[in-house]
Amino acid sequence: MYAGALSLVTMQALAANLPPKNPYLADSTNSMAHGNPAQQDAVPQAGPTGPTRTLTPTQIDYRHVGPGHFGAAISGVYADGGRVYWGNGIDRIVKIDHETFDVLQEYRFPGERVYAKDEAEAAIVALDADNDGFLALAKAFRQMLKYRDLANIYTVLDRQHQYYIGSRDGTITAYGDADPTDSRSAIVPLREMRLPPSVTGSVMGLNMTYDGWLLVVTEHGYVVLTRRDFSETKLLRLRHSEGAQDKATGRTGRGWIRNGPALDAEGGIYIASQEHMHKVAWNGERLSSAPADGAWTAPYGNSWGHGTGATPSLMGFGDEDRFVVITDGEPRMNVVLYWRDRIPHDWPGLPGHHRRVAGVQPVTMGDPSLTEIQSEQSVVVAGYGALVVNNEPRNVPWYVPERAKSLLVGLLGNNPRHQPYGVQKFSWRPERRAFEADWVNRKVSSPSSVPLVSIASNLVYLIGARAGRFTLEALDWGTGASRFHYVIGGQRYNVMYAGTLLDEDGRIHYGTPWGRVRLRHSGGRPPPGQAEPRRRP
Repeated sequence: MYAGALSLVTMQALAANLPPKNPYLADSTNSMAHGNPAQQDAVPQAGPTGPTRTLTPTQIDYRHVGPGHFGAAISGVYADGGRVYWGNGIDRIVKIDHETFDVLQEYRFPGERVYAKDEAEAAIVALDADNDGFLALAKAFRQMLKYRDLANIYTVLDRQHQYYIGSRDGTITAYGDADPTDSRSAIVPLREMRLPPSVTGSVMGLNMTYDGWLLVVTEHGYVVLTRRDFSETKLLRLRHSEGAQDKATGRTGRGWIRNGPALDAEGGIYIASQEHMHKVAWNGERLSSAPADGAWTAPYGNSWGHGTGATPSLMGFGDEDRFVVITDGEPRMNVVLYWRDRIPHDWPGLPGHHRRVAGVQPVTMGDPSLTEIQSEQSVVVAGYGALVVNNEPRNVPWYVPERAKSLLVGLLGNNPRHQPYGVQKFSWRPERRAFEADWVNRKVSSPSSVPLVSIASNLVYLIGARAGRFTLEALDWGTGASRFHYVIGGQRYNVMYAGTLLDEDGRIHYGTPWGRVRLRHSGGRPPPGQAEPRRRP
């Protein structure tokens, strides 16, 4: 079943420690949330290399597309030679031209309130005028009310330019082009399905198996595979999920499962629940949680009580040591590596941990006195390296309740009084079979962005903030040294938990609370051996 898919693993991908290409996904380096089924947030192409400067308005593309566009998938090349970004938020789906960044088409979700451009402009002006104190917090809270029912963050774009979105009510919808050969044609709903009545919980993540089934995971621990035409489904419920509906807090992103799943090419499905890391086995015909089929479940620390904020990320491919990586649920989180396949017979285990745990490292950001460090991002993985950022605000005012702290790093994330600092990398040392701290950069702040690694540039990019202005930060992946930064601007360019992405021409783009941004003069060309997209005549 998987031999054909595995044959697509190229020598270049193996050399760069990248996962095999999934032939059913869009032919790009960013076909879904976190880039690919392994959820690494790492791409092969080159990105910007500096130098440090303040970008002018002519070097920044900004498009109003409504709130909630946290990510964007990039299509393969259409029959007309075009390529587009697909993205969605609270009120609409958009297609944006890959070359010009013009909005080509919008599809408004029926029954949803449409958020107009003038509302966005008023909010930007208000938060630029004041992003500190009680009144600023109240303004930010009003802006965040629209996100309370958000569920369609994780999306998948397939090789036929069909865009899959899951909703809170268990509906999966496939959208596509009115004319599949025309990259500029209208967006239309193609088909939809409701998850079986026995399946409960909001859709928390989507992915695509290497034999072309759409994977759906719900907040209450249900795992569903469906053919892309929705003609057949397979169903499994995770171990320890009994009563999962009672363990949810009622807040979006605080349920028994909070994030999406990762996948490998052999049928392994990796899901983090509130206190356990799970591997589900898929053999092309059935789902299994049985150890005899290669599945497993192992615990992690969760004294914080909310579980991990990380989507599982895969590390190691081919003949390398192979792991799945998360951060745990401790107040000062740890990065945890699990052997994702058979545990080596001579592995002695780590004292005090399940034998499947291959490594645990505390996240300190270079300051062991910190008692709380949390991240709402996946662990960024490239090669044997694993990187995390600090999303725990500093100097939390006394009047800010626990559940409102995220406003200080989200909509108010450029405030120097509250923004967190620290980026930390760890590495697996295969020669010693040890997981160790690698480097810390304490001077860079990543209030809420999801970082990204460029293999060709050997840089990790993130959207940070300096002196009240949002920035693009570039750190050396090997040493953590800051290589350059671009000053982008004020609240219009707030990243607010969106992914830092590279398009197929190496240009940085990301979502904001009101639109999407692309840094026009930021890109390197694809590395040798990587085809460039064809141009429209």
